[in-house]
Amino acid sequence: MLRYRDFFPLSADPHSHAGQGKGFPLSDVLPLGILVTDSHGKCLYSNVAYQKLCGWSGDELIGSHWSSVIHPQDHARVIEHWKHALLGHQPFLCEARLKCSSGKTVWTRHNAALLTDGIPGHGYVHTVEDISIYKAHEKARKKAEERLFLEQERAQVTLDSIGDAVLSTDINGRVSYMNRVAEMLTGYRRSEAIGKPLSEIFQVVDAITHLPTDDPARRAIQTDSIVALEANALLMARDGTELAIEDSAAPIHNRQGEVVGAVIVFHDARFSRAATDRMEHLAQHDALTGLHNRGAFYERFEQSLALARRHNKQMGLLFIDLDNFKTINDLLGHDAGDMILTTLADRLKKSVRAADTLCRYGGDEFVVLLGEIAQPDHAYAVADKIREAAAATMVVGGHEVSLQLSIGVSVYPEHGDSAIALLKKADAAMYRVKELNRRPVDQSLVADVKGLQQHI
Repeated sequence: MLRYRDFFPLSADPHSHAGQGKGFPLSDVLPLGILVTDSHGKCLYSNVAYQKLCGWSGDELIGSHWSSVIHPQDHARVIEHWKHALLGHQPFLCEARLKCSSGKTVWTRHNAALLTDGIPGHGYVHTVEDISIYKAHEKARKKAEERLFLEQERAQVTLDSIGDAVLSTDINGRVSYMNRVAEMLTGYRRSEAIGKPLSEIFQVVDAITHLPTDDPARRAIQTDSIVALEANALLMARDGTELAIEDSAAPIHNRQGEVVGAVIVFHDARFSRAATDRMEHLAQHDALTGLHNRGAFYERFEQSLALARRHNKQMGLLFIDLDNFKTINDLLGHDAGDMILTTLADRLKKSVRAADTLCRYGGDEFVVLLGEIAQPDHAYAVADKIREAAAATMVVGGHEVSLQLSIGVSVYPEHGDSAIALLKKADAAMYRVKELNRRPVDQSLVADVKGLQQHI
């Protein structure tokens, strides 16, 4: 319990205002506001600090209830706290606003304790501390925290909404953040990954050797620059799934510009790589037959010529034309014509070696490059084999069709030393053969098709 004489000299009159007593109250030199009340809460004394705080003089405060200066919006709450403290015989402590005589509002911290002597029926001593500055700082801090929270929430929503996986580390290479896509691709939840070494969560190996690749985050931190993941990288997910990924890593800096970590952005590259492979395939292959197109053929032709020159080897070239294809195509339709071309392409594949190059040169023309032959007769033997394979009857649109090919042959170095020279020789030979093979299309086929058209 507090005693009245702990605050005032024995000669001070507890029922008089400071300065009116016989001695100078020591409480007037204290920076805290002090208010002494009787057992009913009416003011008996206030020190100078309290008077300055609320703006009321000592005489104006005498006899008033201590709660009369509490701001109306806080009054009910403060009185409730006061009653609760009295019932439990506990010290009273709360924060509330004072409504000053000037109309100004001041935030205060209010304490009250029972006095044991000097006041009949006991009373209370109240200490009141101005905490306006603290409240202003607290308000500013809360605003800053709210602003930071909103920025973090906005960043979180953004990162969880993008299609790429995002993963960050601290300066020691431990995971500090993962977005939802990163969780999905790695198989680890954010709560599991935070604080673990990156190598445990982001396991990347070379697609060919299956050896671990260089850590992109570590390289970004060491070089203080953006780095890309090595080509053909596979992410080993938690469940053992291997995912082809593409990514980059960049350093994270603090306000002083110092590197404090790294962020890795990566995505599932399976679909993009498949699309790229498809585009590359289409760029070098005929869309209908799947054989090499003319551009890819010339590239391979030059490579084969270079090898033949270097090793003093022979190579052969077959220029193939499908006889009467236009007539058949017009009679049976373009779909049937496409079927004939794809069937012929399949028969060509089966008639040559895997090392040889097949090309749809254009329309119904095909070219076969025999990369290495022992003697010229080998090229002519392959031509005969192809001609026999093509002649086998096929059923197209309900009609039996037997194909006849005109094939011209040229041999390196006997017929030329360049791709152009060899192609010209083979093309010329093909036209000579076509003249010898020239004949009308099978009349029974024509009759069958005409009859079919009349029936329709």
